[in-house]
Amino acid sequence: MSKKLFTLCATIAFLFAVHAGAADLLITVAHGGTEEQAAHLGWLEFEKMVEGESNGGIEVEIYPNQQMGGDREVTEGTQLGNISMCHASCSNIAAFAKEFFVLDAPFIFTSRKDVYGKLDGEPGKQLLKSLEKIELKGLGFIENGFRNVTSNKKIVSPADLAGVKIRVMENKVQMLTWSSLGGNPTPIAFGELFTALQQGTVDAQENPLELIYTNRLYEVQKFVTMTNHIYSPMAVMMNLDFYNSMTDEQRKLVESAVDRMVAWQRGEAERMEGVARATIEKNCEIIGLDAAQIKAFRDKLDPVYKEIRAQVNNNALANLFM
Repeated sequence: MSKKLFTLCATIAFLFAVHAGAADLLITVAHGGTEEQAAHLGWLEFEKMVEGESNGGIEVEIYPNQQMGGDREVTEGTQLGNISMCHASCSNIAAFAKEFFVLDAPFIFTSRKDVYGKLDGEPGKQLLKSLEKIELKGLGFIENGFRNVTSNKKIVSPADLAGVKIRVMENKVQMLTWSSLGGNPTPIAFGELFTALQQGTVDAQENPLELIYTNRLYEVQKFVTMTNHIYSPMAVMMNLDFYNSMTDEQRKLVESAVDRMVAWQRGEAERMEGVARATIEKNCEIIGLDAAQIKAFRDKLDPVYKEIRAQVNNNALANLFM
């Protein structure tokens, strides 16, 4: 066990000891996002619903801001049962469950309506079900938004990406995407991204507007190109043994609260995206792309779609999304 995970286990054990007897059930929630983000605000709504509707029988403790680590650490902690629940970017979950690589396919969603139809329908249910083989119970998808490119040079075509060092997650498919488009993909931890942009370690990055805003990335970039190339959801997950250990009544209450939290959080995320854009455009030039320009990017990505199908290794599932 790594030192970080050992520390995490010790911390959670202490928290359980502190709260022992305070409620029939303690649910610990951890995530890597800030307290200003819609995802965290969604968890606060979840906490309010669960504690109120259980009449204090269930207590919820939330640890944001990477207190328990980033996406990888909170996912591992939830797998091990040291954390009850978490959310993580589906791009990072793909390192644990390869089926999630399908959501890294660029330009497969045309609108939020299209997204929700798939994620809340049979395709999304199959993805969540795939988590059970790694000791996680998938409960739903909250919103991180459509990803867009920020840079210090104007980017409106794949040719503009030639030689551009663009920060990506440590994800094979995302690295292939940007190399196929002519860029130089560079994996950097999200917590180090602002400094990397500020110091010129990388020239560009891609993220949803809310994250660009809440992490002030617009302060160290000149342009935002509205590629909307990937819709980036985050999966809400629970340790599978913890889920199975709850009573039927507790499960029903928690699942209902998650469903309502997902709906609330998506609305809040869309609202905050509008606020984010209004601030970002005061500091950066925002560039829209037409259908022909989007097609120019998409036409370069056949190797990516092929690789995604190979990684997912489930044509039926891939076809539901792609």
